[in-house]
Formats: sequence, structure tokens, C-alpha cells
Amino acid sequence: MKTVVAWFAENHVAANLLMLFLLIGGVATALSTKVEVFPETDLDVIQISTSYPGASPAEVEEGIVRQIEEKIAGLAGVDRIDSVAREGFGSITIEVVKNWDLKKLLEEVKAEIDRITTLPEEAEKPVVSEVTRRSLVINVAVYGDVSEATLKNLTEKVKDDITNLPNISLAEIHGMRSPEIQIEISEITLRRYGLTLDQVAEAVRRASLDLPAGRIKTSGGEILIRTKGRRYFADEYRDVAVITRTDGSKVTLGQIAELRDGFEDVDVSGRFMSAGRHDSRLSGGRSKRTAGGRNRQALCG
Repeated sequence: MKTVVAWFAENHVAANLLMLFLLIGGVATALSTKVEVFPETDLDVIQISTSYPGASPAEVEEGIVRQIEEKIAGLAGVDRIDSVAREGFGSITIEVVKNWDLKKLLEEVKAEIDRITTLPEEAEKPVVSEVTRRSLVINVAVYGDVSEATLKNLTEKVKDDITNLPNISLAEIHGMRSPEIQIEISEITLRRYGLTLDQVAEAVRRASLDLPAGRIKTSGGEILIRTKGRRYFADEYRDVAVITRTDGSKVTLGQIAELRDGFEDVDVSGRFMSAGRHDSRLSGGRSKRTAGGRNRQALCG
């Protein structure tokens, strides 16, 4: 050590150059280091969720939760499985063994679930995702004495504007009901035409589909053919044929049913703190006055 110090004492230029290189390297490293104010952390947890509209908790448990549990219980790396069955919804949480390859296990879980062929037809496809912890940065409350549809459109615009801001990686909407098309038919009308709700529902499903129709080979390559028949608004369903008679006449959905664009029949609530530190609560559901909350994740780097 004394030899090195003595050498630098005699060679001032080398010592100054070394110090300069160290300073430049330190500045370059500091500028390129990623800094997160609220960093995301992996919890070694995998979440499986699926919707089963109209089903009771017992039906969700029997038809979805147990089948998924049986498939994933034997996978290597699974430490613990917790399940929750609620009305119309099921959730399964998998705790992964410490230091296990989470990405590999995630793919294995997806593959096992894809092999299940006995899930109820009415149930939506299970969503498998890795759970990460995100810290809340700010809430943005959107409210007003307007229709729920108007408030929803404005809320989505605010979300897009926030997402487009620099260094914003995530913005989510909470406290808003999902849109749905509502079709109402009276019992008297069903009896008059000899129909059941299942027959009407099947006619609606057949009339709103995007279907692949094969491919055509040409000199310039292959052309994929797909029929675009999905309908997104209530008025688009009015011409759906529910009954087709032998003489060519039809009874359409618009003739026997009341159609309207609405929102799912659930209760939602929102809470925000106003500028005067007044704690305000807004309830949704069937009320026109509601709140759309925002979670914003800010990353600095």
C-alpha cells in the first residue's frame, strides 16, 4: 500500500487522471440508475380470477374453484392455495415457494387451466396474473350531477389524459359500473309468441359474433377472412330475428322487447377528500351521482 501511495505521489498526472475517470464514471452511473419513488415489489403470489354471472357462491365453488384447485395443487413450487367464492365471482391465490422461478410457474398454471374442459359454459375464461404491490400516488375524483354514461365517458377521457403524462405508467378506474345492454320482455309477450328466455338469449348470441371464415391463398400471400358481426349498442339488436316463419316473415327483438344501454345492477361507492378537507362520500348503483377514482403510478428515472 505504501508503494502505491508513493508512486501516485511521484506521478501527479496519473493520480489526477484516475480521479477524473472515477468522477466521470460516478456521474454516468448516477444518471443511468433507475430511481422509483414508489417501487413495485414482487410478492411471489399468483392470482386466478374468473366471473360466473348469476351463479351462487356454492355453484362458483363447485363449478370453478374446486376444478382449478385440483389441477394446480400438484404443481412444483406451490406453497399454499387460498380460494374465495362469491356470488358470480371466484378467486384463487397461489403462494409460491421462496426463491422459486415465478415466471415458469405462472406459465405452468396457465397451461393447466387451459386443459380444463369442464368449466361452465356461462363462466368467463379464468384470468391468471402475477400479483405485484403498487403504492398509490394520487386519487382523482370525477363527479357531477350528470347521467352515469356522461360521467363514465368523461372519466375515461381523464384516465387517458393522465396516462399520456410523462413518467406515468398506470392509471386505473374504480367506483364505476360496467356497461351492459339490457333487454326486457314481459311474460305475457313470451307466452303470446310461444317463446322462452333461453330461446331469446340464444338468438341474441347468434346475432352478435365475430367468426373466422378461413383463408384464401393468392399470389401476394394468404388473406384471412373473418366475419364482423358483434354488436355493441342496444339499437343494433332491434332487427335481430327471434322468430322466422315459413312465409319469410320475421318477429324481431325490437318488436317484442324493450332495449336500452345501461349499466350492470351492482352497488358501487366512492370516497374523496375535498379542498376544504371535507370528507365526502358518493354512492353509485342506480344513482346518477357517482365517483370515478384513479390510481396513478409514478416512476422516475
